[in-house]
Amino acid sequence: MRLVFAGTPETAVPSLRAVLGSSRHEVAAVVTRPDAPSGRGRRLHPSPVAEVAEEAGVEVLRPAKVSDPEFLDRLRKIGPDCCPVVAYGALLPQSALDIPPAGWVNLHFSLLPAWRGAAPVQHSVLSGDEITGATTFQIVKELDAGPVFGVVTEEVAPADTSGELLGRLAISGAGLLLATLDGIEDGTLTARPQPADGVSYAPKINVVDARADWQAPAFRVDRLVRACTPAPGAWTEFRGARVKLGPVRPAPDAAALGPGEILVAKDRVLAGTASHPVELGEVQPQGKRAMTAAEWARGVRLASGERFE
Repeated sequence: MRLVFAGTPETAVPSLRAVLGSSRHEVAAVVTRPDAPSGRGRRLHPSPVAEVAEEAGVEVLRPAKVSDPEFLDRLRKIGPDCCPVVAYGALLPQSALDIPPAGWVNLHFSLLPAWRGAAPVQHSVLSGDEITGATTFQIVKELDAGPVFGVVTEEVAPADTSGELLGRLAISGAGLLLATLDGIEDGTLTARPQPADGVSYAPKINVVDARADWQAPAFRVDRLVRACTPAPGAWTEFRGARVKLGPVRPAPDAAALGPGEILVAKDRVLAGTASHPVELGEVQPQGKRAMTAAEWARGVRLASGERFE
């Protein structure tokens, strides 16, 4: 099939490489978000998907809005049979959905209808799911509600961060997306409606949501930190300044501490929760480099009874 691939972040790169490497499909163009500022100098940089497309000599389209008439005209001229989508980052209007005869096929990183929305992997980790996966489905106007072509499952390990889990799903999902496109082309695959039961939503987790609540039990603090690693980054406050938290480890063997209370033990740094303490991993004080909890504790010279706020 003649394809126009839509995607933006690193997560979408394995899928783009998979379709570029397929002998059955032609990637006529790539649609991605406009170049964005990054790094210390805040210079404009192309998206990871744009970089791969340009290396492959594929036309890159960067519409400010997918509804822009100029973009829609260009898409019609390219004439894709199907448009695969992976983490593009913008809603698609019906005027765009109507262009390819086989529609827009999305790779979503959950087992739909669970976790529809922008942050499915983060919410899966936050909720303590033991199994998650990826789904290919036909995009419709309603959010992530289109009929499903196929799924692939993935076990959520007890220590998984959202970044680690998403990295594995990006790889397995790329294979699923390519198999879906193959099945659409040869007519062996038919999309089936999602069940009405089991619908849940995964809105974007922002910086405010990522603040550790030491009044919560240890398992909840653990899940929050892992769900927010690497983005947006879990954090707390100490002496009025923000401290970013890397993954923690529940420590049910440790003596009880008050919520947020910090204790430097012989070989670890502990913080109290509503249940048992957690062992701190990497921390990053505001304006400083990331360091081990032990390095941080030595540097701030903790007084007895100090706590995170």
